Amino acid sequence: MSDEKNLEFENAVKSMMFYVGEDPTREGLLKTPERVRKAHKFIFGGYKENAQEILESAMFTSSNDEMVLLKDIEFYSTCEHHLLPIIGRVHVAYIPDGKVVGLSKIPRVVDVFARRMQIQEQLTEQIADAIMDSIKPKGVAVVVQARHMCMEMRGVEKINSTTTSSALRGLFKKDEKTRSEFFSLINSPTGTRY
Repeated sequence: MSDEKNLEFENAVKSMMFYVGEDPTREGLLKTPERVRKAHKFIFGGYKENAQEILESAMFTSSNDEMVLLKDIEFYSTCEHHLLPIIGRVHVAYIPDGKVVGLSKIPRVVDVFARRMQIQEQLTEQIADAIMDSIKPKGVAVVVQARHMCMEMRGVEKINSTTTSSALRGLFKKDEKTRSEFFSLINSPTGTRY
């Protein structure tokens, strides 16, 4: 980003601080606009990444046709309505159809979409669709469980309420046994971590 754009962003942060009753020239706040700009560059870095490219960079031929599950992928996102944090976990499963993807690519895809202004329902759909479109598995299942600071810090102020959303594609939507296995696995205790 150009120096001019950086300055524009930092001036907007100063205006916000002034608006809420702070003095942007106070010693503790002098570098806050720059810090906020740098933080936002990271927090919203998903706009500069392509989920399909990430997935396709590590696909491998495989005869495996059983469920692959990544459970408890932590994420942080930002509510597009209030610009407040969404904090949660994602569970992703797919059933390969001749191709598997490097395991680290799934959490990276979660981050691509989480690091944007979001609503949870859309985040869930985007993850499922990216995996379905890129890997072309027999099915994909995504469950997102999250806390929304826009509900906890303001508004209804319901601390510790959790929102769950799901997106099912292919066999996970069509086959009751496959769907049940997925939900059983994500709801089972994790046990020993290796």
